[in-house]
Amino acid sequence: MHLQIASKDKSYFLNMVTANNNAYQNIIIKYKKLKQIFMSTAYPSLHSGYTLGSTRLANRIVMAPMTRSRASGNIPNDAMVHYYSDRAEAGLIITEGASPSPDGLGYARIPGLFNKAQVDAWKKVTDAVHEKGGKIFVQIMHTGRISHKHNLPDEGIVRGVSAVAAANTQMFTDKEGMQPLPVPKEISTGEIAALVQEFVQSAEYAVEAGFDGVELHGANGYLLDQFLNPASNQRTDEYGGTLENRNRFVLQVTAAVANAIGKSKTGIRLSPFGAFNEMQADENTEQQYTQLAAGLKETGIAYIHMVDHTSLGAPAVPQTVKDAVRNAFGGTIILSGGYTAARAEAELEEGKGELVAFGRPFLANPDFVKRISIGEELNQPDFNTFYTPDEKGYNDYPVFTEQLQES
Repeated sequence: MHLQIASKDKSYFLNMVTANNNAYQNIIIKYKKLKQIFMSTAYPSLHSGYTLGSTRLANRIVMAPMTRSRASGNIPNDAMVHYYSDRAEAGLIITEGASPSPDGLGYARIPGLFNKAQVDAWKKVTDAVHEKGGKIFVQIMHTGRISHKHNLPDEGIVRGVSAVAAANTQMFTDKEGMQPLPVPKEISTGEIAALVQEFVQSAEYAVEAGFDGVELHGANGYLLDQFLNPASNQRTDEYGGTLENRNRFVLQVTAAVANAIGKSKTGIRLSPFGAFNEMQADENTEQQYTQLAAGLKETGIAYIHMVDHTSLGAPAVPQTVKDAVRNAFGGTIILSGGYTAARAEAELEEGKGELVAFGRPFLANPDFVKRISIGEELNQPDFNTFYTPDEKGYNDYPVFTEQLQES
């Protein structure tokens, strides 16, 4: 029949084809909507709302903090506004680490949060996320000894907890490529108070910039973790030696930030048994983190974000340690580490945490929340563009509606 019509009226045939194609697309869209309803029912915990401190989240899906090295001049830009606002469907976005100090800018092109220009630039990010109904915390990260002078303003001085280099780690610099990490200048006892104040000032700037809260980066071998870990902390003063002493700086910073901006706006990321940046666990790790969690409970912060990088080849974090931290803290736990939607749902149901963070899936899928809602296949990340300076591999990952139109 269509061939007969086509021979008489080609335009009519084309209209029929278009109409049929549109009808087909409508069927697909309706199918996807029905599938979304089904999948949302299949993951009721992951898609349920949650109150984190004073912040109401639309779901329990967290976008994990990920360094992306797009902040030329250490100032957030329009590409970053695009990147974060595109992912506003997350219950909570936690940004890449932003340094509270010029000497904490260890990596090339990471953002800071220690001056007014940076505050104004971050305000564009938070406004864009909030306009789409999202919630966003900034991660405050001082890199400490994981740094190189070429990445610091004015070839600055690399500072660390002790004068101990991460000798087997190299750092990329825009100026000279990969470079060995130097022996850091040890932070003196007399400099501690000013360092704590840098974190406080950065947290206050975060509130001024419109962030819903801050996450202190106490994981992955950066400055706070360097105080915690015996591989990097060889101090003989009140900040080194015993478990209590090695926990002291982290607890001081956390309490000072919480007092400045509010306990309900303050969280922390921890990585017991983490091996990144040459950290080492020992026979006292479980006891140390149990004591640390108890101290954080006394401060009354909003959450602990627990990192388990087993999926990336790090040593497994024993469940006994996770349980000990959870019991000692008694508050919200964000789970993190290679989760699928199904595994996240299962661990929420088992009561292992309240929220679940996803990293690389969010990096490659701006519409990650929607995709797992309808069971859609995920884009795979391009590892070659994780830390490059332009928008390739940053704002060019397709969303599902674009892929549907192209199919």
